Amino acid sequence: MGIAVQISRHGGPEVLELVQAAAGEPGPGEVRIRHKAVGLNFIDVYQRSGLYSLPMPLNLGMEAAGVVEAVGEGVTHLSEGDRVAYASNPPGSYSEVRTMPAMCVCRLPDAISFETGAAMMLKGLTAQYLLKKCMPVEGLTPGDAVLFHAAAGGVGLIACQWARALGLQLIATAGSDEKCALALANGAAHAINYRRENFAERVQEITAGQGVKVVYDSVGKDTWEGSLASLRRFGLMVSFGNASGPAPAFAPAVLAAKSLYVTRQTLFAHITSREATQAMADDLFAVVESGAVKIHIDQRYALADVQQAHRDLEARRTTGSTILLP
Repeated sequence: MGIAVQISRHGGPEVLELVQAAAGEPGPGEVRIRHKAVGLNFIDVYQRSGLYSLPMPLNLGMEAAGVVEAVGEGVTHLSEGDRVAYASNPPGSYSEVRTMPAMCVCRLPDAISFETGAAMMLKGLTAQYLLKKCMPVEGLTPGDAVLFHAAAGGVGLIACQWARALGLQLIATAGSDEKCALALANGAAHAINYRRENFAERVQEITAGQGVKVVYDSVGKDTWEGSLASLRRFGLMVSFGNASGPAPAFAPAVLAAKSLYVTRQTLFAHITSREATQAMADDLFAVVESGAVKIHIDQRYALADVQQAHRDLEARRTTGSTILLP
């Protein structure tokens, strides 16, 4: 038995409840993990609010780090006592202990702490597929300009650093001067406070009217039109979140003037096999262990304070990564 965070209906942070939950013995292909730290992500808000609707009751949480307590039949890459971290379906990481599929659970290198592991898996693997797999038709080479919204958040700060390591000129947007300064300190080439400036116009100024090859947009409704306006000919619009609400419906003809490409991505489409998950995790572990990417944990909450954590995340009062401590 252990404490878990559960919802029985969609709504605001007030629907988050602490319950006693039994983890049970792992079945074939499963492991039981005792969590040391749990990651907080916007996808948790989407599931809680009903934007992403799942059956009730629902245990929330998509990433965590901890120690393997038991291993089910057929699991060969993990053993009892292993330090591990994961970003994985089904939800349920907001808990002290859980039993779950082992496919996306990865052994955590000794050099990486549990807190860092919990803070970086979903966000770091997201940054990995964005920068390494979401390629414009003309490719990305050192010196190319890309636009990254919400760059002072958990995914954004990882992306700023990783883009710098790849030689890309990342143009960051954020909602305050302090957040812009944070993005610049983490490798962004330029930063735009979208509350004070028209970011699409500023992007055109920075790129001498060319626009960027790629826009990485987790904001959605509020940035959609400006994101399309920021792209160069044959540019790629990568939508991967809806922090301000879903992006609006659009007619394909709006893409015609610059022959643009649009894609809606999710991490879970990229980690559908043990091999794919491990390869992406190895890339993430390597860039973190090298020091090229540092994981900023700027907020820590007790698991019992999960309602306040959600309020702060939705109000955009957080920067970097946030973890819950069981």
